[in-house]
Amino acid sequence: MIDPATYPPLNTLKPIAEGVWIVDGEVIRFGLPWPKMPFPTRMTIIRIGGDLFIHSPTALTASLGFEAARLGTPRWIVGPNRLHYWWIPDWHKAFPAVEVYLAPKIREQSKGRIDFDGHSLDRAGGYPWDDTIATLPVEGNYMTEVVFFHRPSRTLVLTDLIENFEPEKLGWFARWLTRLGGANGSMPRDMRLSYKNKQALREAVKTMIGWNPERIVLAHGRWYEQSGAAELKRAFSWLLES
Repeated sequence: MIDPATYPPLNTLKPIAEGVWIVDGEVIRFGLPWPKMPFPTRMTIIRIGGDLFIHSPTALTASLGFEAARLGTPRWIVGPNRLHYWWIPDWHKAFPAVEVYLAPKIREQSKGRIDFDGHSLDRAGGYPWDDTIATLPVEGNYMTEVVFFHRPSRTLVLTDLIENFEPEKLGWFARWLTRLGGANGSMPRDMRLSYKNKQALREAVKTMIGWNPERIVLAHGRWYEQSGAAELKRAFSWLLES
């Protein structure tokens, strides 16, 4: 049975722009020991020439691996923040030539699950994808989230800086939690508290707005297919107007 919180069809490539695909995955349950929230998962794949940039991998199925290999050569796997690493080992095992890039604190968070070499994802440049994809680390006290902007398609790829759970896809208690936590199209309130340097966060948001994205892919919930810059201004109005 498909979880109503997900975005089927699952575990298959969905083109959203020239050279950009998303994969909607299964639900994970995350949070305190109780209650745990159902988080639908989403991966983004960007093709650069014949190489694939794989952002926040979802669960790897045989058919999904085959689909990805037909697109191109998986070249880079990106763990964009300390919470998005779980399926990286599966993709690394399936595609051993891939280069893995890890945001700060992933290795510690994984508690041994990431037991292979990887590159640091902690700066704004010096990556093999620089000519096509802009990279922006957004540093917080608990975690750094690294965001990406695919220039040719004007696609901004976020992970947890905005979460957009749709109430109609959730049970009553989860609806109440997302509303209380501000995870319905904005930066969750607990994450806001973990970014103590509001000026640095504000500058990062202004940089993203300045990119003028057309669409914004999110890891959790409904993503934005159009008017990306306007959605950023709305989602971060609490910060920009303070």
